[in-house]
Amino acid sequence: METRKVLSSLCYFSIFFAGFIFPLVVYFASGDQGTKAHAKKSLFSHLIPLILMPVVVIAVLNDSVNIQNEIPIFTIISIVALAITGIAVTIWNIVKGVKVLLAE
Repeated sequence: METRKVLSSLCYFSIFFAGFIFPLVVYFASGDQGTKAHAKKSLFSHLIPLILMPVVVIAVLNDSVNIQNEIPIFTIISIVALAITGIAVTIWNIVKGVKVLLAE
């Protein structure tokens, strides 16, 4: 198996073991443009769930201060959105990692 394929697929699979650090290291350390492109794509896909984290924090703070005896709908919706996004990004990274490994 070619080293560039393995590195490119590991960038996607690193969502399980190294988060965004491995694609970042591969992006700066690799000289191959194809590997850099995959590292960049996987880095951005790993950062997508982090975009929703401030929304969750704001929702928790807002619902904890403003709502005393009601169901915290904003918090529940934001946590569910974060969970669905995380699952979708994980599945997408698995699919892309396998596609890179199987590419000719």
